Amino acid sequence: MDMNKRIHLELRNRTPSDVRELVLDNCRSPEGKIEGLTSEFVNLEFLSLINVGLMSVSNLPKLGKLKKLELSDNRISGGLDVLAEKLPNLTHLNLSGNKLKDISTLEPLKKLANLKSLDLFNCEVTNLNDYRDSVFKLLPQLTYLDGYDMEDREASDSDGEVDGDGVDDSENEEGEEEEDEDGEEETFDEESGEEESGEEVEGEEDDEEVSGEDEEEDVAQDGEVDDEEDDDDDDEDEAEAAKGEKRKRDPEDEDDDDDDEDDD
Repeated sequence: MDMNKRIHLELRNRTPSDVRELVLDNCRSPEGKIEGLTSEFVNLEFLSLINVGLMSVSNLPKLGKLKKLELSDNRISGGLDVLAEKLPNLTHLNLSGNKLKDISTLEPLKKLANLKSLDLFNCEVTNLNDYRDSVFKLLPQLTYLDGYDMEDREASDSDGEVDGDGVDDSENEEGEEEEDEDGEEETFDEESGEEESGEEVEGEEDDEEVSGEDEEEDVAQDGEVDDEEDDDDDDEDEAEAAKGEKRKRDPEDEDDDDDDEDDD
């Protein structure tokens, strides 16, 4: 697939100004030059052109926000002054596997004031004596050459390596930590709320049990009072019945007394 078609495919119905990352690896560049890429990609921060057959970057448009450029495994032998002119904010440049032979071909990169990392693996220039010392002397703004600093310390992720979407890894890590902290706080609040609601429910159940016991005691007391009142009523009924029997007996006794007097 040629570069023009690949760019159209990568847009996915977006406008060039919406694109921050553009990967065109392994497509074909007609005549060894960049085609289809325009200055309309004003927000582009990451561009990858690995193994596309480039011999020159002369057709590179001005991309003021581009930070990382991947040009490895091509046939570039010079003409790097275009990079300094068109990519003023470039911080990472990978030229590994190209046909760069002399230190002098790197001299235009001195104008890239923000350049921090340069990779030249598998370029003939790396076989020169004092290669590393010469490059660091030529490009004092560099922090890392082929992944190591002047003291042979390896570059780490915390050094602000720009990832594919143009966002620093350190910023992503900080954002994830903040999200984790927020998530833990929310979880803690939810658990606390559940505990409090559970305690409230238990308290309500206890109150209901207490009120139920009080009602049972009141009912029991009422029952005892009713029983006592019933007992009093029974006693009164018995007393009245006894009086009635006595009245019945009294007239008979009087009749008996009258009979006795007549006999006399």
